[in-house]
Amino acid sequence: MQTLADAIITETYEEMSQKAAEYVLEAIHGKPDGVICVATGASPLGVYAELAQHAEDLKQVRVLKLDEWGGLPMDDPSTCEVYIEKHVLTPWNVTRDRYEGFRSDAPDAEAECQRIHQRIQELGGIDIAILGMGEDGHIGLNYPDDWIPALAHPTDSCALKHAMLKAAQSAPTHGLTLGMVEILSARRIILVVNGANKAEAVELLMSQKLSTYFPASFLWMHKEVFFVLDRPATLYT
Repeated sequence: MQTLADAIITETYEEMSQKAAEYVLEAIHGKPDGVICVATGASPLGVYAELAQHAEDLKQVRVLKLDEWGGLPMDDPSTCEVYIEKHVLTPWNVTRDRYEGFRSDAPDAEAECQRIHQRIQELGGIDIAILGMGEDGHIGLNYPDDWIPALAHPTDSCALKHAMLKAAQSAPTHGLTLGMVEILSARRIILVVNGANKAEAVELLMSQKLSTYFPASFLWMHKEVFFVLDRPATLYT
């Protein structure tokens, strides 16, 4: 295992997942009822599987959904809701009273975003955010643009480009996502990035240059962020 600037590099995806899970468990041991914000996508799947082996340590945690596709039924197979139920809530034995997230079928997207922002305050904030990064540097549904909304917000249809949507039974009309201020308010952030297809994005991230055209760059503003990468994601070096 090596470091690259302020990143941890592992040889395999499995080792990356194990290391990221260690950072989560370390924080949970200090606060057993901590709020864990979870992203969807392929990158964090291994982390969630690793953590499922420590479900006893997670028996008090609360889970918060990072983002969602709007305009779909909650049980649509492409929703983040279905993903989180399958890969996080069930394996970790998290009951519904310890889970919060955007509703994909909320009739008023702006009101739903305001609701989630308020719930974060009521929960006492986010303790751990487990994130992935898109090839264009997007975090959640915060995509490259001239400006990025600070708080939880709806996104328009032009941002709805994700492999998850291949399973959608109908087209989503918008996205719902935490804003960068809420993400950066997490007490600990763990970004996992894997695969050679992310190598260019990792190179940009490691430049430490902040830009709204590369939202992940704003993670450098956080005082306790862990960049955990597998070897293929660093092939530019």
